[in-house]
Amino acid sequence: MASNSLKTTSLDQVLDKHLGKTGTATRDAFERELRVDILGQAIKQARLELNLTQEQLGELVGVQKAQISKIENSAKSARLETILRVFEAMGATVNFTVEINKNRLAF
Repeated sequence: MASNSLKTTSLDQVLDKHLGKTGTATRDAFERELRVDILGQAIKQARLELNLTQEQLGELVGVQKAQISKIENSAKSARLETILRVFEAMGATVNFTVEINKNRLAF
């Protein structure tokens, strides 16, 4: 009887192999884009929890429905001011963490 064992690989190992180690230009660009995509998903999740349509949220913010859709699907092209206005319109609190050389800066 042959033994078929599965080899497990961590996400970090896969990313290291295909994008390079943390600190390389390609890996850092990937992780920045991933964080921006998470921001768009956070906006969508908050909107849905408040039972708002994209059109309703757009009216609260003062932008078109298409702009809300664009932010939710790819926040990287949106201005930070607009993203903050979207969260403010939903009554959300936004916090930023800034780290330099693994040291957190407090504000």
